[in-house]
Amino acid sequence: MSATDIGTLIVKSPETLDGRPRIAGTKVSVQRITAWYKLGLNAEEIAERMGNVNLVQVYTTLTYYHANREEIEAYISAEKADYKRLAREMEQVI
Repeated sequence: MSATDIGTLIVKSPETLDGRPRIAGTKVSVQRITAWYKLGLNAEEIAERMGNVNLVQVYTTLTYYHANREEIEAYISAEKADYKRLAREMEQVI
């Protein structure tokens, strides 16, 4: 058995998800896993619901979130602001 360098499991690349941190080999962002976590799901539940990530990836993602909370919270805040802006725009159309 070979050891896994957990530092390789979270990556950022400008061409994928606008450079937001994500699970290597996927388009699953740290932000997305964090959202499930903040809704009260544990790592096992997140891995089961997502289906395309494993438990090691979820735990690594949550570790990244806790180590880089300000960065991820900024992404979450920006997403919420965009959602609210779009909702207001849609109300004006209706």
